Amino acid sequence: MRISARADYAVRAALQLAHARDAGPLKAEAIADAQDIPHKFLESILNDMRRGGLVLSQRGGNGGYRLAKAPESISIADVIRVVDGPLVSVRGVRPPELSYTGPAESLLPLWVALRANVRQILDGVSLADVASAELPTRVSALAEDPASWTNP
Repeated sequence: MRISARADYAVRAALQLAHARDAGPLKAEAIADAQDIPHKFLESILNDMRRGGLVLSQRGGNGGYRLAKAPESISIADVIRVVDGPLVSVRGVRPPELSYTGPAESLLPLWVALRANVRQILDGVSLADVASAELPTRVSALAEDPASWTNP
């Protein structure tokens, strides 16, 4: 699985908004500067997030962006889906829409299992979890395994 720059930037922007939720709306420039995200790219991402119902925008001198919901109710998967679409696809197709024959037949349950694990992790971690550095135990355990940090 590959996390696109767009998804990475969107999650980082959402985390910046979660961190500042009590401070009022944040300007796109402030988010871009804080997270070292190209401003024009961020504007496009924030528009997708607004259309997806994750952020609200406010015009004017005191305007900017803020989360549309509490950070506890927005998963990392929600953010990625809004900007990139399905979490796991094979050649741009969702696993249940695939079919294989012969010795490749068991690939389908493998892709479905992969999607289930990705969903389990990304749907199970909220913006609040990451912003507070309190990841769920299962996720922390996976990250603490030294093998998780090595590239085979």
